[in-house]
Amino acid sequence: MHELLLDQPVIASIKDESGLQAVATADPQVTFLLHGSILTLPDLVEQLRATGKTVLVNVDLVEGLVNRDVAVDFVAERTRADGVLSSKASIVRAAKARGLLAVHRFFLVDSFSYHNLGKQLAISKPDYIEILPGCVPRVITWIREETDVPIIAGGLVCDKDDVVAALRAGATAIASSNVGVWAM
Repeated sequence: MHELLLDQPVIASIKDESGLQAVATADPQVTFLLHGSILTLPDLVEQLRATGKTVLVNVDLVEGLVNRDVAVDFVAERTRADGVLSSKASIVRAAKARGLLAVHRFFLVDSFSYHNLGKQLAISKPDYIEILPGCVPRVITWIREETDVPIIAGGLVCDKDDVVAALRAGATAIASSNVGVWAM
């Protein structure tokens, strides 16, 4: 995935059927699947894989999955997803143990959540971290100084200025559901 992000640092976040259709012909090669259910997940992943995309599933948002290791087992055994993303350290750790790419999502809403980041990273040991909201370059800079885990800026990345600011601050990539951002 790292090579793909060096070439195209925009990740398409797919949160509905229109996003699924739009990404088929869009530039991003890496996709975050942010919707579906245990009934539709295998087909959704297959649709994305059929267009050559690398697919990571947000197990926190799939209806019918619980925040336990069995959710990772389901993704690994019943889909061809390349990895998972979750805000739960134990889920990220389970994904790594299963040989999947693992992205640990952090919602940084205050100094407490920011200062808790190091402890959570020590537990999860992710391949990547996603920082939400991703439109706060100052915070990305702070995190870049504290960890060598590649950073993905996600959430509220609305335009080219946000993309450029996040990348300049040290993000490896950005994730956005905004189709207009995908072409940047």
